Amino acid sequence: MSSPGKKRGAPGTAGPEGGSASKKRKMDSTLSSSGGKYYAVRVGAKPGIYTTWATCKQQIDGYKGAQYKSFVNYEDAAAFVDGRSPPSGAADNKPPRFYGVAVGREPGVYTEWSKVQEAVKGWKGPKYRKFDTRQEAEEFVRTGKVPVVTATDGDTVEESPAKKTKTTPNASAKRNPVVVVYTDGSSRGNGKVGAAAGVGVYFGPNDPRNISERLEGLPQTNQRAELTAILRALESVDLDQDLEIRTDSKYSIQCVTEWYINWERNGWRTQGGPVKNLDLVQGVRKKIEEREAHGAGTQFIWVKGHATDPGNIAADRLAVSGAMKPA
Repeated sequence: MSSPGKKRGAPGTAGPEGGSASKKRKMDSTLSSSGGKYYAVRVGAKPGIYTTWATCKQQIDGYKGAQYKSFVNYEDAAAFVDGRSPPSGAADNKPPRFYGVAVGREPGVYTEWSKVQEAVKGWKGPKYRKFDTRQEAEEFVRTGKVPVVTATDGDTVEESPAKKTKTTPNASAKRNPVVVVYTDGSSRGNGKVGAAAGVGVYFGPNDPRNISERLEGLPQTNQRAELTAILRALESVDLDQDLEIRTDSKYSIQCVTEWYINWERNGWRTQGGPVKNLDLVQGVRKKIEEREAHGAGTQFIWVKGHATDPGNIAADRLAVSGAMKPA
């Protein structure tokens, strides 16, 4: 993310769009209660912020001297990646575990083994398993079947006292590889009259899905360009294809993975008025939910801008080039 006058739009400690710090903490609490965590990799194959333990694990497995922690607060995770002390000091290296009880006294998803025991103890023919993600556990509870992608860390997973199985390395063999795409936005003269913004989407060298275009409409801001790039990436991939979007825009990631929850509850308004860039936030959320309905996951990863990541550099060049095109 670069170009003269380009500014990051992510709010500071005051919270999204001028909200109070207490409101931001409330949003983080909402994320935490739903089982969400941010996994920060300071030293690893690909430093950045991840929203699933499985993806984070890929960056640290076999990497000598890897440094990583999990957080329920995005700012804490970002501070850790940048080499600063997390503002709240909250961190946890332990990967989460989700237990799905499909058949038992109280079917549901649990995060504590003791609760699982209470739900199945004395129940005839209980059916329960352990997963790395809440989504997999919920699917198991809903269908009674193990999702195609299951925990692959070699741990024994519980199904019933009479039958225990182990996950195998090829448990996800039937699933298509995750598509990785880099997105970026650029605005020449961002925030000023006459600004010109561009959109960059990079799937790989000479990939026909790569995009470099001028941002449509007004205002021509960096934030709108960043969100539009993410929307274009989502529109370029099949609905049933798992997608990993890498961007250096913390603002965009938080808009579509965290802040939208309270915004929607409040009628898409903040303390300062209507949510900014509402059309794009809702557009991205709609595509994500369509993909979820088709069984596809959408993973967002924050990467440090102006660094050495070739994908981020390529997306930035496409965005800058797009900003130079006529409106």
